[in-house]
Amino acid sequence: MRAVLLSGALAVICSLLGTRIAIGWFVRHGFGQPIRHDGPTTHHVKRGTPTMGGLVILLSAAAAYLAATILTGGRPSTSAWLLMLLFLGCGVIGFLDDFIKVYTQNNQGLSGRAKMAGQTLIALVFGVLATQFFADDRGVRPASQYLSITHDWGIKLPLVVILLVIWFIVAATSNGANLTDGADGLLAGSSALIFGAYTIVNIWQNNQLCGSSRPEVVESQCYQVRDPLDLAVFATALAAACVGFLWWNAKPARIMMGDVGSLAIGGALAGLAIMSRTELLLIVIAGLFVLETLSVLLQMITFKLTRRLTGTGRRIFRITPIHHHFEHLGWDEVTVVIRFWIIAGISVALGLGIFYASWLA
Repeated sequence: MRAVLLSGALAVICSLLGTRIAIGWFVRHGFGQPIRHDGPTTHHVKRGTPTMGGLVILLSAAAAYLAATILTGGRPSTSAWLLMLLFLGCGVIGFLDDFIKVYTQNNQGLSGRAKMAGQTLIALVFGVLATQFFADDRGVRPASQYLSITHDWGIKLPLVVILLVIWFIVAATSNGANLTDGADGLLAGSSALIFGAYTIVNIWQNNQLCGSSRPEVVESQCYQVRDPLDLAVFATALAAACVGFLWWNAKPARIMMGDVGSLAIGGALAGLAIMSRTELLLIVIAGLFVLETLSVLLQMITFKLTRRLTGTGRRIFRITPIHHHFEHLGWDEVTVVIRFWIIAGISVALGLGIFYASWLA
């Protein structure tokens, strides 16, 4: 538990100070944010705001986790290294996308195919390593070949199938986080809540770990998870790094997160869900990301379907992702962000409630 507290403290300090330094450096070197032309007109004033601030989240969270683990006498676990593979790997894809946008001063970065190819490669490497190697003394690997809500259930899936599932989770979560990053402080604030939830989940799993010598652990209720406490340390660092960044990213934002931050956050969230055996529970805990993604999918499907049937494409929303729709309706950006934080908080509370209720049952 000392590592959990130290990790959070180090991450928030590094993020607070590091973001301030990054703002000055990016301003001096002209790393400004290009703005989509069809977005809310109130966002046009943000053109030129320093971007790629997500680099600070990556460096702060990774450094805080490693420092806290080593300073408290531990060693980084296999699960943490695999989580870092997803976190930093998706971050590299986002960095390339951001750099192209800044260099060309155009809102079009990497192509969709290039992004998906990178996410696929990272997800498959992670999936093979996590499901096939690195079993601990109990024979538990970082990820299982079962689907899980809070525990494994159903039949053991073939490797090809579980790799497809892992690929889908990584791609959907990282892109969902990317879609959510469209208003000052929205992604940073909601991500802090979600990673905080996974800190609680992993600490609880560690206290109720199968094979534990604690007398209060009941075998029928225990969790077959590898390295849950180490995952909690990393989740705390991620949450705290988002909080530190939010200080500078809240409206009016002095720096943008960029794809380097949003894709990395989504990748880390996917890794936490997969290795804590809560893949299906992620749909509830990260309900805000699901809402943002569904709004885009519904908009695309409706437009294409109505254009094919009537010759004129019609839209459900004025613009997607859905938080921009409310801005187009005249809501102030701060109002949108706070209310979407409330949605994120409700989703997190509901997810934790389901997790605890499952243990009681």
